[in-house]
Amino acid sequence: MATRETEFPAIIEGSGDLAAFLQENRAQVEARLASAGTVLFRGFDVPDAFAFDAAIEAYGAPGFTYEDSLSNAVRTNVTPRVFTANEAPPQTEIYLHHEMAQTPIYPSALFFYCEIAPEAGGATPLCRSDWVFARLEQDAPAFAARAEAEGVRYTNVMPGEDDAGSGQGRSWRSTLSVADKAGAEARLSDLGYSWEWLEGSGLRVTTRTLPAVRSVGDGRKSFFNQLIAAFRGWSDSRNDPNRAITFGDGTPIGPEDMADAIRIADELTYDLAWQAGDVALVDNYMVMHGRRPFEGRRRVLASLVS
Repeated sequence: MATRETEFPAIIEGSGDLAAFLQENRAQVEARLASAGTVLFRGFDVPDAFAFDAAIEAYGAPGFTYEDSLSNAVRTNVTPRVFTANEAPPQTEIYLHHEMAQTPIYPSALFFYCEIAPEAGGATPLCRSDWVFARLEQDAPAFAARAEAEGVRYTNVMPGEDDAGSGQGRSWRSTLSVADKAGAEARLSDLGYSWEWLEGSGLRVTTRTLPAVRSVGDGRKSFFNQLIAAFRGWSDSRNDPNRAITFGDGTPIGPEDMADAIRIADELTYDLAWQAGDVALVDNYMVMHGRRPFEGRRRVLASLVS
């Protein structure tokens, strides 16, 4: 095994069974993850989704299931713990975000696995949100302070049935794990959300106020939210990005607010160009991720850690 020390991401190159490596070296991996925010495992023998599942099992972290999440994305389970990363069309860009940070229920980390590398494009952009927030405090202190003090609220429209053509296409039935409108309203009430039923079985939902900034240790703070993804990408036949995000008091967050955050995040982004067999472990509290458009087949699977 050869380990290359990099600031971001950390890269561990090896061979043989990844499951055995993770079982024997979990403490080392966790230390690298805490330092770098992302660890890429390259060169190990991970031929398919079942080997990926075995590696996660060997790592030993508690799972976080897609079915129990409030994710907006349409996904398909391959094993109980492994699912497709996103079913949105290849030309759709998935912008930087922390997984499920638009909800009060989110994982602490994510595993990604590249089963089939794309012919062109398809990188997974990664961005350290602690670096983003440190820059925001310098370049846009008023916005950084308000986001931290007030938090944010998100609004999106969920369809009655899954729409795989949209990155926000998961149905309200699937998202809320309910069978009917009465069940949806009961779940939304428990979550502290407000809602409006729309013509054609759509459901517009607004979250309660959620944090936009999170402490990640050593005095560092992370720009932990879905603001960039919502502002840049929550656009389909149902959703308007201009109505997607507000501060906690309901004041809209507009282009003038988001310009610095987007610019800084773009400057700090590292594009992970996948090779077949790659596995990446991402600290969801520290690192945003996304998906670049691609050509040809691309199959990247994911699994969440509680």
